Amino acid sequence: MKYKCKSLSLDLNIDYLCCCISLFPDNLCARVEGGAIWSITKMAAFGERMAPVLMLWLALCLSGTWAVDRGNFKTCDQSAFCKRQRALQPGQSPYRALLETMELTHTKLTLQLINDNNKVRLLLELYRLQGNMTRVKINELKPLKPRYEVPDVLIQQPQTEPLSLLSQDENGVVLSLGGEAQRVILSARPFRLDIMEGHELLMSLNSRGLLAYEHLRMRKDTFSYLVTSTVASVWDSIKWVFSSQADSEAEKPQGTDPADQAEEPKVDDKAEEEKDEEGMWEETFKSHTDSKPNGPSAVSLDFSLPGVEHVYGIPEHAETLKLKTTDGGEPYRLYNLDVFQYELFNPMALYGVVPVMLAHNAQRTTGIFWLNAAETWVDISSNTAGKTVFGKMLDYVQGSNETPQTDVRWISESGIIDVFIMLGPTPHAVFSQYASLTGTQAFPPLAGLAYHQCRWNYNDQEDVQAVDAGFDQHDIPYDFIWLDIEHTDGKRYFTWDPHKFATPKDMLQGLLEKKRKMVAIVDPHIKVDSEYKIHTEVRSQGFYIKNKDGGDYEGWCWPGNAGYPDFTRPEMRAWWASMFAYDQYEGSMENLYTWNDMNEPSVFNGPEVTMHKDAVHGSWEHRDLHNLYGFYVQMATAEGLIQRSGGVERPFVLTRAFFAGSQRYGAVWTGDNAAEWDHLKISIPMCLSLSLVGISLCGADVGGFFKTPSSELLVRWYQAGAYQPFFRAHAHLDTPRREPWLFGPENTALIREVVRQRYALLPYWYQLFYHAHRTGHPVMRPLWVEYPQDAATFAMDDQYLLGRDLLVHPVTEEGARGVTAYLPGKGEVWFDVHTFQKHNGAQDLYIPVTMSSIPVFQRGGSIIPRKLRVRRSSACMEHDPYTLYVALSQRRKAEGELYLDDGHTFNFDTKGEFIHRKLSFSNNILSSSTLAPAAHLSTKSWIERILILGASKPSKVTLKTAGGQESQLEFEFDASMSVLTIRKPGMNVGEDWSVALK
Repeated sequence: MKYKCKSLSLDLNIDYLCCCISLFPDNLCARVEGGAIWSITKMAAFGERMAPVLMLWLALCLSGTWAVDRGNFKTCDQSAFCKRQRALQPGQSPYRALLETMELTHTKLTLQLINDNNKVRLLLELYRLQGNMTRVKINELKPLKPRYEVPDVLIQQPQTEPLSLLSQDENGVVLSLGGEAQRVILSARPFRLDIMEGHELLMSLNSRGLLAYEHLRMRKDTFSYLVTSTVASVWDSIKWVFSSQADSEAEKPQGTDPADQAEEPKVDDKAEEEKDEEGMWEETFKSHTDSKPNGPSAVSLDFSLPGVEHVYGIPEHAETLKLKTTDGGEPYRLYNLDVFQYELFNPMALYGVVPVMLAHNAQRTTGIFWLNAAETWVDISSNTAGKTVFGKMLDYVQGSNETPQTDVRWISESGIIDVFIMLGPTPHAVFSQYASLTGTQAFPPLAGLAYHQCRWNYNDQEDVQAVDAGFDQHDIPYDFIWLDIEHTDGKRYFTWDPHKFATPKDMLQGLLEKKRKMVAIVDPHIKVDSEYKIHTEVRSQGFYIKNKDGGDYEGWCWPGNAGYPDFTRPEMRAWWASMFAYDQYEGSMENLYTWNDMNEPSVFNGPEVTMHKDAVHGSWEHRDLHNLYGFYVQMATAEGLIQRSGGVERPFVLTRAFFAGSQRYGAVWTGDNAAEWDHLKISIPMCLSLSLVGISLCGADVGGFFKTPSSELLVRWYQAGAYQPFFRAHAHLDTPRREPWLFGPENTALIREVVRQRYALLPYWYQLFYHAHRTGHPVMRPLWVEYPQDAATFAMDDQYLLGRDLLVHPVTEEGARGVTAYLPGKGEVWFDVHTFQKHNGAQDLYIPVTMSSIPVFQRGGSIIPRKLRVRRSSACMEHDPYTLYVALSQRRKAEGELYLDDGHTFNFDTKGEFIHRKLSFSNNILSSSTLAPAAHLSTKSWIERILILGASKPSKVTLKTAGGQESQLEFEFDASMSVLTIRKPGMNVGEDWSVALK
């Protein structure tokens, strides 16, 4: 595992550390076996002393391959709890429901479960939630100590609806879930939940008997255990004497109070003795030992999805959109990790986690939200896995009546079972249900949807100025230029290198005058340096995460020795947010925004390059909440950017690590990819997977972070990136410079053209993100979201929709001369956005391509606004006119919208300052009417041009304004392509108007 540093290059394979001082001509390395940190510390101290003279700077030890070292990351077999849980086989569950303990109130059902093997009791809570959802919580009835329940992810306590009892007998109960004949059947022996709609089984829980709950217990070799077991033994003897004298009736279980039986299991129980296995109380991986003071605490539950063959979600993995079965292989791992140049088509964990899975067939879409922040593994099996199309046809011909079914099992290391079952029934209903729980995508400033230019690193202020001028010189627009870790004073975040970035406000002011912006990196590891204000304040206030012995947890990252603030603490987050104030973050201005990297958290000398699980956050171990760390870092950073403007300006924050709910705080990218064609291809399903679980503002490093792209790959990546939500080029320090004009005039022209396409389409992008913010519906969508009954789309992940009206099929094959795109929708038509050629839906269309081609199609029946006067930044285009692209359906109708506000403040929400128009074409009349009568905004923007695709030639075109005035408009008609162009109709975009074709 090679890691790039600045003052020192830490070549960390966990088993050894290599300190490289790039200054020396032979890239001299001092190799220290066994992770001997003391020698690294000496070299770091040497570097600090010599920095003013030698200017140590970080260089990668290039002696190894640029690929993930899989040996640095656990497999399920190397993760003790996963190995333990996965060893359990489907069968009869040991858990049964104690129906006599059932309580049904207005808001929930509670019921005790008992494990007949060890007599440990659990408490089941069942809720019917508003919006067609069901919540299931399972916790220990009387845990030895509280178990972690995830805070802050849900935006509010979910609203409940009444459950009603339909029937009950000794075998179970049936509860109504409201309309559509929905009900839940709770079976007692063994415990099982089935959710039904009419006669259709939608989902089953514990149908395979894989519910498992490792109860908290005392370790057997401790003094307290010996005392407790001795007392328990004496007490058992006394109870036996008295019970033997009681009559037989008193011994009957139906005469006892169920609550009195809720005792902790006996510590000398033989079944429990048999369960003590290696790794329960201590676990070693490579050179790291996890002390596990609380012992085994894993939870697991299985879900069966009859009729389902396609499941999606649970990012982040470099994997296909449709999740694969894991039988005979590794489960999907959900554990935020810093993975260096990750492998593709692999269930290994990556930087972020959203524990949400969607299941889809032609009749229904459902979702499972597993609210647990500990390390989690997900197994998927299917009774149709491996069957070919021919095999399925043979089953049909032979009359096989086996219903397809997908089974999913979730396994988490600690915490409780807290699962939300989203019953759809449509894809959009599931999106709305999940958004009602965790919130919607933050509405980014318009500039955040434009083009971003980034590199590790732009060298100094002069370099930034030269790159900025280069974009103007080559007539390529951009909005943000980014600074990586080298801009700081020795990796001290919230600072600037005093030599290379001596006057940051001058630099920012120069960008501001061009209406451009900057992003600077602020990572959550803090250099341990008594002269560094951030460190001294965090330490003095006790805000650092603690190690298992109570001291401040320290580990190695870019600055060398670093502390890690405890962002799970609200007071720490509030303090962090305050550091973004202009009087605290010296050199910052209103056009400086933030990038949170390395927030998994990354710890170079930690287990699996992350934090030790037995580190301590107040009352909790890091193992309980690991996957929340990056979520909290981005939350605090976004709040800081909001606070610095007095709550007026929208923030822009990019994060690498994330969790459910991270969509509320900004953008995500797919991490350290490589300049390879397969990495370009995988960016599509990776962002689609994120979009399905709420995170719409996603992108991949254009050109690939590692390695050097060919000019063909770079151009194709720009073409793909321009049609993905977050559009940023980024590159590693050791790669050649790759600004868009460095690959020859032809390629510069190709890149310029596609970046300009992005800027022209910004009104549509902005409108889509407004809807994502309001509804939770994704911006970038798999085709099946809009065509849920078209089975041909279910596994498709090389093309996608933007909203419902643009279909994009990037060219991702080297040397491609053509691509085959699937145009969905029987009876629909699609228009090539470049040529305006019309194509019928429900067909595979072969499209010849050249280097200038990116196949994009507009759906017939839609209206899309564009701004064709592309300028150097999006803010420069604020008052520019619009062109409307009206693509007619077969029935010669079309609908669309136009949304605009000031592009950067919360005034759209707090003051109702926006314009939202409905655009409609019917009966040869194109009209604009308001969708928000109470909203108000003054704008200079007007309609410059209208293109109607699939039109007939009219004899005349007339405009009617809100005041009733009519005027005749000039037009042109291209009979060969059936395109009508109406020039300069001149209406203000905020007004009512209609244009009639006669």
